[in-house]
Amino acid sequence: MNICILGDGLTALALSKSLINKKLNVSMYYEKDEHFKDFSTRTIGISKDNFDYFNKDIIKFKNSMFWEIKKIDVYSETSKEEKIIEFEKSGNTLFYILKNQLICNLLNAELKKNNLFKKKKIINPNFYKKILNEKKFDLIINCDNKNVISKDYLNKKIFKDYNSSAYTTLIKHKKTNNNKAIQIFTKNGPIAFLPISDIETSIVFSKLDSKNKFDLKELDTIIYNYKLKFKIKSISQINKFPLHFSLARKYHKKNIMAFGDMLHRIHPHAGQGFNMTVRDIKILNSIINEHLSLGLQIDSQIFEKFETRVKHFNFLFSSGIDFIYEFFKINNNLSNKIVKSFGSNKHLKKYLTKYADQGIYF
Repeated sequence: MNICILGDGLTALALSKSLINKKLNVSMYYEKDEHFKDFSTRTIGISKDNFDYFNKDIIKFKNSMFWEIKKIDVYSETSKEEKIIEFEKSGNTLFYILKNQLICNLLNAELKKNNLFKKKKIINPNFYKKILNEKKFDLIINCDNKNVISKDYLNKKIFKDYNSSAYTTLIKHKKTNNNKAIQIFTKNGPIAFLPISDIETSIVFSKLDSKNKFDLKELDTIIYNYKLKFKIKSISQINKFPLHFSLARKYHKKNIMAFGDMLHRIHPHAGQGFNMTVRDIKILNSIINEHLSLGLQIDSQIFEKFETRVKHFNFLFSSGIDFIYEFFKINNNLSNKIVKSFGSNKHLKKYLTKYADQGIYF
């Protein structure tokens, strides 16, 4: 069986590795390198359930690559003195923080060693027309939202522009007990402090007013106002990217399927973007396993089953993340009281923790 993966980002690499683990031939084609050279400060939060799956069925992470988060504290602009909700699981790990670039490097290194994997840069402008006409591949999975396939075949989607930008950076600080993630819904947008080690923390700030740049002075103000313990020694380059919400209306056409950000892009405040993709990889692989075990063909029926199985879940999950963002934009005492009442309900908090860990497939 021959499978074509379009794109060179984290999603394409992870999906490719999961497929060659099944002894399937994978050819990756890309227009430009996406090794996050311009996004070296980008980090990813991976839930405990997804982390375990990634380690077992895709690739095993090196111990030096991840940092465990055991608690999440949430604040808002009107509750600087006390958190409005906290998540904890009896000292157990809630999720892990990893650097995008390190995961990409690990996946690239392992893929290059495997004879079932080929990787080529697209030079010929007629490449896409050629692969569609030749029918060389049983399946084509598109993880690149900027190529011709995306524009001409898989472009129908629900779209919402947040009219804001996300800023990411890494701060190095004095050593501290750093196993707690902090989310603050400020009047200028949500900011997350995501520990990578006891001396380094990742910052993701979704700034509502993206006309003025996010700088160290603004970060200092937030740290001071919320009495956070970080004593900054240095700050890395600040990277910026626009934010929007999108959901694909149609997942596939014939033997071509969209994947990753092409299926769903959500606000980063909940750290669930890549987690949704890992869950999609898990479901897609389970369908492929069913076909292989029954001796069925690896063809477009897999895409039809995948869309039927996950589309409604992805819609509900994405809409839920969007609702949370809009709810906290209100940023008033009433919203804080509502959240606090939720936080006092142990059963609801347990459900929300499970929702963040496993999605809504459980």
